[in-house]
Amino acid sequence: MNVFKSYFVPKKAASKAKVGKEKATAVTEVKSSNGARQDVPASGPASLPGSRPDSIRSSALFPAGDFRNDQESVNDVRAEVVCNYMYQQQLERGYTTGALPGEGVVLKKRKNDYTCCPADLRQYQYGLYDMSMELNVRCAMTVNTRVINIIMAARRVARDYIPLPGGLRLQVLRSMRDLPRCQKHHFAAFIEDTQMLVVWDDNPKNIFTRAANLEKQLMQMIWGTDEGEEDESEQDEKGGPAVQENGVEDLDLEATAIEPKRKTQLASPIMVAITLILCFLCLGTGLRAVALEIATDNNYIRLALVAVIPVQLFVSLFFFQSIVGNFFEIFGPIGSVRQNSKHYSGEAPRRKLDREVQALPHVTVQMPVYKEGLSAVIKPTIASLKQCISTYELQGGSANIFVNDDGMQLISEEDKNARREFYDEHNIGWVSRPPHNPNPADGSRPFLRRGKFKKASNMNYALMVSNRIEEKLKQFQRTPEWTQTHEQEAYEQCLQQVLEEDEGRTLAEGNVRVGDYILIIDSDTRVPSDCLLDAVTEMEQSPEVAIMQFSSGVMRVTTSYFEAGVTWFTNLIYTAISFSVANGDAPPFVGHNAILRWSAIQDAASYEDEDGYEKYWSESHVSEDFDMSLRMQCAGYILRFATYTGEGFKEGVSLTVYDELARWEKYAYGCNELIFHPLKYWLFKGPITPLFRRFLFSSIHLPKKLTICAYIGTYYAIGAAWILTVGNYFLTGWYFGQPAAFVGL
Repeated sequence: MNVFKSYFVPKKAASKAKVGKEKATAVTEVKSSNGARQDVPASGPASLPGSRPDSIRSSALFPAGDFRNDQESVNDVRAEVVCNYMYQQQLERGYTTGALPGEGVVLKKRKNDYTCCPADLRQYQYGLYDMSMELNVRCAMTVNTRVINIIMAARRVARDYIPLPGGLRLQVLRSMRDLPRCQKHHFAAFIEDTQMLVVWDDNPKNIFTRAANLEKQLMQMIWGTDEGEEDESEQDEKGGPAVQENGVEDLDLEATAIEPKRKTQLASPIMVAITLILCFLCLGTGLRAVALEIATDNNYIRLALVAVIPVQLFVSLFFFQSIVGNFFEIFGPIGSVRQNSKHYSGEAPRRKLDREVQALPHVTVQMPVYKEGLSAVIKPTIASLKQCISTYELQGGSANIFVNDDGMQLISEEDKNARREFYDEHNIGWVSRPPHNPNPADGSRPFLRRGKFKKASNMNYALMVSNRIEEKLKQFQRTPEWTQTHEQEAYEQCLQQVLEEDEGRTLAEGNVRVGDYILIIDSDTRVPSDCLLDAVTEMEQSPEVAIMQFSSGVMRVTTSYFEAGVTWFTNLIYTAISFSVANGDAPPFVGHNAILRWSAIQDAASYEDEDGYEKYWSESHVSEDFDMSLRMQCAGYILRFATYTGEGFKEGVSLTVYDELARWEKYAYGCNELIFHPLKYWLFKGPITPLFRRFLFSSIHLPKKLTICAYIGTYYAIGAAWILTVGNYFLTGWYFGQPAAFVGL
């Protein structure tokens, strides 16, 4: 029964150990007036009756006050203990001398409230304590070892980085005062004037591991990992030490080679042609039966059945395409899955972007959020994103997180403050629009959250706020003395002006500017740690690509039988998509785990409606992602599907049959509104929407059009399957032998 029950109620992934029915009673040891000790049980349900007289008040038991429920005091004590333990570990590992000023550990207790060890760190102006508080990190410490001192002293060129293995670069700051304006996602920085390293982390448990890994990478950069190099250095030991300049990189001949032109695969058009042959063959068999019956009794009323041929072709196209695709997967060529083509990337691109010549493109990670849980959903996703951004920044790029929080003004004040503090600590920019209020009773301006599921209008509003800030920033004259500090001050000024213009209706904080590319994800996504450099490299090499969709794995959160089935089905779908697109089919865009070219969106997807500002995502369609892909392709851009990340991108799936049914209903509704106007508009506007007519007569290749139409037809086929099956059963029984043979085919 548990198997069937899991269809409707998911199990927990890991059940906790059962707690005994009888809990141990908390006992407090106090002294009586005569000096004897007494055991006093704590108050609450677990206390024994009569264990403490009513006359004894808490102030008598606890002279300093009843601090047991003061969570803030408990957290302060905990922070002090953890900070002192971290300093002890710092001394044991040799990361500090314990004698030089400015060395130590800083730990965050709460917003704008830090503790440190040793305590005299507070005395140093612009020291580690002050700068860590301004940087707003969870914990930070100094690393002052002989290795760090030698590396800093041996620098021959005053560069702003120290090279690491794998082409990574760790930032070098002139002084501790530059720490608040550093690249925070490096999680470390060399300080030039003090000749030390500062390391920070979001979790105190990981900071020593991070410091050890950095030290290991530095030694790996110095000694190298090639056994041949070690042998060669041993042979040359008598003649002098072998010296390698860290700032000079070997010439990569493959990287300098010309990128081959991507070919168009033609296996998919062949598959579509065979699919059409099978469709017309089956339809021709039915028409043959009708022709024979007409020749027998001269009853031409059967020709009315020809009217349903387009409908039959529409709903059966995907069925035959699946059969042909399965045969090609079994017997056909599969090498294209591991290769690159015009619409498919099975192999990561060569990293040819030269950060010495031009800065790497800026990437904005856009994440729509509603009322998802902060700890259970948002925090793990942000942790995954920060690791990804850290890798990209170490490679020389820059990125920011842009959260479109549609639930900020709908949740409780406590949850709202928790979100704002979390966003501030992790350097996350966010925008929140007003609640849906079409008919305000207090006389304020009405506000509409348009759309059925509101995701598109949420992203449009956030992008509108970002665009307004950019328009104001254009009014500033950048002089040669213009620095990043001036840019940040101008941005803060423009952001406040936008918020004042909205009279408090819009909430926003942090960096909400949009970069060259947008990585769009959901709030329950996991991102590969090293994917942004490959993504921007491929997008820079292919300016005709507007959207690159990544394949995704499944993030299991329960052990239910139903989720396991949906996981298998999702993996099957992505496998089929990979094979089809690798052979030349149209790539999909599923609305998340994809990187978009911001200039292409502004060029081909912008429009305005009654709200009076520029929008990009369709608010009149449930499937705004499908609508976006059609508009991009109709404008001449192409889409691409990438699988070289494997299952690095992970997404959540439906946990119950109700969730899966709602998902399929949403997809079916979205496809339906892309094709047809609402029934009440058919008389004036016709049944077919302008977007679908534009798609049919666009320059998109015919096989891709047929594949897209076949996909849309699957929802009609699923919806009509049981109705037509039952109807066909009764009709063939009632009219057996009569002129209805074609109905049963």
